[in-house]
Amino acid sequence: MSNIDPTEIEKFNAIAARWWDLSGEFSPLHKMNPYRIKYIEDNVGGLFDKTVLDVGSGGGILAEALAQRGATVTGLEPAPQSVEVAIEHAQQSQLDIDYHQGVIEDFAIDRAETFDIVTCLEMLEHVPDPASILTAAISTLKPGGYLFVSTLNRSLRGYLLGILAAEYLLNIVPKGTHEHNKFLKPSEVIGMIEQNDCKVQKANGIHFNPITQNFSINNDLAVNYILCAKKL
Repeated sequence: MSNIDPTEIEKFNAIAARWWDLSGEFSPLHKMNPYRIKYIEDNVGGLFDKTVLDVGSGGGILAEALAQRGATVTGLEPAPQSVEVAIEHAQQSQLDIDYHQGVIEDFAIDRAETFDIVTCLEMLEHVPDPASILTAAISTLKPGGYLFVSTLNRSLRGYLLGILAAEYLLNIVPKGTHEHNKFLKPSEVIGMIEQNDCKVQKANGIHFNPITQNFSINNDLAVNYILCAKKL
């Protein structure tokens, strides 16, 4: 459990009960989720009967959507109260999702080349060592499997829109959710991925329109972005 920031765990434990409040702190993730799912589906040719590991699964927003599309889903999350919420909500939704509390470095030890797909979405900006996360996550991928990573760009626009606007002007996410120095440039994440027998296939931006409150996928990586990589 070394590659965690205790303040991040405390932060997410404190609001864990509101993971499924569609108008609460996690509302942006709920609105973003259909676009993330479609992006994954389109790049892997459908999710039915695929084995998926969701690293940083939180309260299960992504994991449940994956399971609803026929994937066999394992969720991994270090914050214990988030795991409790995810398990309870999956049971209420009658979904069979295998949740674990812990970090990927430990989880991956005896699970080499196990999964068809691994997702690390909106979580690398919350950990001390993103490269370690990606190395361990990729080790659990089968050859030819797909990795999906999304995070925030350490750019001026990333700060202005991802922190100043989102947290202080528009109140889209709680103040203090992000730290700009933990954001990652696409070139940095691509480098971390491609050091581990993976090749990035696609890089796209995730754009939020504050007027319509909708998301879209585009080619602008300046703020939020998502990468699709394939294990060689």
